[in-house]
Amino acid sequence: MSTIQLDIVTPERVVYSEEVEMVVVPAMDGDLGILPKHAPLISGLNVGKIRFKNQGNETVVVTSGGFLEVKPDQVNVLADTAEFPDEIDIERAREAKQRAEKRLEQNSPDVNEIRAENALKRAINRMKVAKGE
Repeated sequence: MSTIQLDIVTPERVVYSEEVEMVVVPAMDGDLGILPKHAPLISGLNVGKIRFKNQGNETVVVTSGGFLEVKPDQVNVLADTAEFPDEIDIERAREAKQRAEKRLEQNSPDVNEIRAENALKRAINRMKVAKGE
C-alpha cells in the first residue's frame, strides 16, 4: 500500500513525523480525507481531531487549529497545539471548560465572547478525545 509523509508540528515540538496510509483533518469546511497523491492544497484547521492510519492502526491527535499544507507525497500540519489523548490532562481541560462557561454566563461587555466560545470548544474537544469519543 502506498503511503504519504505526515508531519504534525506545533511551535513547541514535532508531534508526529512518519509515513501513513491516510489522514483525516478538521479543515475549515469540515473533515478532509487525504490519501497519497492528493492534489496540492492549503487550508486552515478548526478545533478537532486529526486521525491517521499507519500500518492499519488508527491514531488520534487533538488539535486546537492551525494550518494544513498538502502535497502529493506530504501532509504538513502546522498546529497551534496538538497532543495525543494520553497527554491530555483531563482535570485541566475540565477547569478550562468551567472557566469558559463562567465567562460566557457573565454576559459582561468586558468578556470577549468569541475567545470564551473558542476556549470552551477547545476544552470540550480535549475532554472528548481523552475519553475516546
